[in-house]
Formats: sequence, structure tokens, C-alpha cells
Amino acid sequence: MAEILKFSCKSIEKAVNILKKGGVIAFPTETVYGLGANGLNPDAVIKIFEIKKRPFFDPIILHVGRKEDIQKLWSKTNKKAEKLIEKFWPGPLTIILPKTDIVPYIVTAGLDTVAIRMPSHPVALEILKKIDFPVAAPSANIFGRLSPTEAKHVQEQIGDKIELIIDGGKCPVGIESTVIDLTEEKGIILRPGGISKEEIEKIIGKVEIIRKNEKISSPGQLPFHYSPRTPLKILNEYKEIKDGIKAGLLAFKEPKYKEKFVKIEILSEKGDLKEAARNFFSCLHNLDSAGLDIIYAEPVPEEGIGMAIMDRLYKAETKKF
Repeated sequence: MAEILKFSCKSIEKAVNILKKGGVIAFPTETVYGLGANGLNPDAVIKIFEIKKRPFFDPIILHVGRKEDIQKLWSKTNKKAEKLIEKFWPGPLTIILPKTDIVPYIVTAGLDTVAIRMPSHPVALEILKKIDFPVAAPSANIFGRLSPTEAKHVQEQIGDKIELIIDGGKCPVGIESTVIDLTEEKGIILRPGGISKEEIEKIIGKVEIIRKNEKISSPGQLPFHYSPRTPLKILNEYKEIKDGIKAGLLAFKEPKYKEKFVKIEILSEKGDLKEAARNFFSCLHNLDSAGLDIIYAEPVPEEGIGMAIMDRLYKAETKKF
């Protein structure tokens, strides 16, 4: 099993050495825990796909520790990208632009564009600043399953497949980064995430959101993703609840009908969407390990980061019962 080390000079040094040797580690970002490898080493990146059981048509985000690192990874940039970088980096925003030749096609799933972000978590930044290559780092879980926001989530899913997990505590944002494609004149959000559409539009004007796209050009675009092993259904009315089964509830706020559920996880008692996002995957992990027949999930308002929460719920929902 993977060694779990707290954030320290020793653990950072060990992580850096593993990455330099072409190995794979798990480390915290402000969004979720990432499964990282040298993003310019195709053999190292292939290990990520194998560990996650991730399809090779799904691109991976590159993570950098310095803004100037993008100069060797993107063949060109633009004013909108520069404005968003200035405002939101480091932070949970991923930008897609044309790639340079040094970025392997295994990272981009054969596309001529590459997704890049600069995380704000101190562990991630410390690692990235000590190496001279970007780190390819999707979420540190089995593909399609619940994203990890604590070290124990990583250990449970892939701990037997990697050497090191750095424990940086619970991820403070708790939802993956927003992904925006800036290759065209109008920005297109391919995945809602930790930076809201409204926040982006204040900086660069109107952007579009792509709900469904035939071409996969960003992580998180598949129709089924972020799924617990337990069947999940979005609960619009309490009369939808089936009788005679062990049901759990992912509640946005304090629920009305507690007696109908054997386990309840509340995202935010105050109804705060940022707190709800921070608790989202942890609450789902708790419900998924409770031996339930079904998880019912209350919808949250689709505004701000609530749009990202609902994006995950729609993709996690079991279509047939």
C-alpha cells in the first residue's frame, strides 16, 4: 500500500524524487487530490491511465507552479487568457489553448490543444516549484468514481497501485477546476467548477457553457462520471422515495423528512454553496460506504458554484433502477 506522509520538507523531497524518476504520486490540490506524473514523459503519463483505468481518449490537465511555465507549453495565448490568469491563478481555473510540440499527444488525447492550470494549494505549489516540468494530474481515483478530497479516499481506491500519498488535509474547494476553452473568440466553459461563470464573465465578458459535446476536449465531459457505487437519484419531490429499502440522503440543508432515511449527510446547514461544494465528495463517500440500497440527492440552486455541484450530480445519477 502507498505510504501516507503529512506535508513536510521530507515528504515533498520524496514526491519530487518519485516524479523525476517517472513515478506516480497522489497529492492535494485546492480542488481534489491529484494523481501526478511528469507531463512531458509519455511513459509516466501512461501509468496514470493504467492506474485509473482511464480511457485514452480523455485528455489530462497539466499543472504548473509558475505562470511563466506556460510559455513552453502553449504555442500562443491571447488577451482573455492573460486576464483570467492574472485574476484567478493560482486557483481552480483550467485554460485550453494550442499546445507546443513538447507536450505529448498522450496528454491531450491526440488534440492540438492542451489544458493547463496553476493550483493554489501549498503542497501542490511546493512540488511544482521544485521541478522543471509540468505535472499531469487528473483526480486520484478510479475513472468515473467519486473524486477524492481526503487522503483516505485515495488510499481506498488506488492505494495499492502507487508509492506515495501526501496528506494535506481536506481539499478546501472540493470540486474540480472550471475548464474554459479559449481557442475561439468567445470563451467556452467545457466543465463548470471552482470558478463560476459569473466570475469569469466579470473579467472577459460573455462566455458559453457546453453541456454536451460529441468531441471530448476536456476532462469531465463524459455523460456518466463522478459516480458512487451505490445507485444515486436526484430527489425533486419526497413522494419519489421508495418504501422498504435502505435509503440515504445527500441534503443541501437541514432536511424535512429525516425518518425516511437510515443515513443523512448535509452539505451545508446554512445553505452556503461554497461550503456545500467543499463537503460534496466527502459526504458522497460517507453515504457510499454505508451499505445503502440507494442515495437520494437534493438539488442545489444552479447559480455560482452550485452549477458545478449540479453538473456532478447529473453525471453521477443512475439512469435506470
